[in-house]
Amino acid sequence: MPAYARPTRVSEALKFLAQGGYSVLAGGTDFYPARVGRTVTESIVDLSALDELRGIREHPDHWRIGAATTWSEVIEARLPPLFDCLKLAAREVGGLQIQNAGTVAGNVCNASPAADGVPALLALDAKVELSSTAGTRILPLGEFILGPRRTACRADELVCALLVPRPGADAKSDFLKLGARKYLVISIAMLAVVVEHDRGVVRAARVAVGACSPVAQRLPALEQALNGKSLDRALSAHATPEHLARLSPIDDVRGSAAYRSEAVLTLVRRSLDRLA
Repeated sequence: MPAYARPTRVSEALKFLAQGGYSVLAGGTDFYPARVGRTVTESIVDLSALDELRGIREHPDHWRIGAATTWSEVIEARLPPLFDCLKLAAREVGGLQIQNAGTVAGNVCNASPAADGVPALLALDAKVELSSTAGTRILPLGEFILGPRRTACRADELVCALLVPRPGADAKSDFLKLGARKYLVISIAMLAVVVEHDRGVVRAARVAVGACSPVAQRLPALEQALNGKSLDRALSAHATPEHLARLSPIDDVRGSAAYRSEAVLTLVRRSLDRLA
């Protein structure tokens, strides 16, 4: 007989997960659509009463985004320009009802190739904090998402937070999404860029692309090419098709692989122009 648990402390939730056989329910915006037309037969740990997992807190060397923080809370949070990419992505996650319920960690754990929040979190160099009754471990987001709908989270673990390190210089960011319409659409391609800068020079750049590979990808060759360049309108000219070699776009009903490749290069250059 399936069980239902709604703990009020993280330690209690971890005890349920340690028993095995439990699925995690947070905002439910992915959980319920995946089960349309069939009865929920698995036991559930409902995280909605865990205030410990809500909110964004600033620490001396990083920001901690609680796993159950909703996208609406991200949008409303007072954060520096570094987080503009995540705020822009948050506005693309479904409609207002989804943004009010869907959680940051849920978007990551769902591990969709087109998850709106993942490129922004990759560009922010985010890490995933996982806890179990045995202890806590931290993984870079790029190592946490293993493939479509697959993550490194064990059955006895709970994602408790996303950790975003403080940049080494002033930083700003951008996010662009291409779809068949403006809202409520799965991406054809999307892009997040973070630029750390000092006295008009790029000191570090992080560029991540979603919906063009089985998992969202950073573009290290492009990041290296941008490093040390002037942060002006000439910056976008440094982005070339060769920098997209890591991507593996597919043909589907939303667009061809060739179109996606051209679109990503346009998004990269457009975003760099916006940041400049």
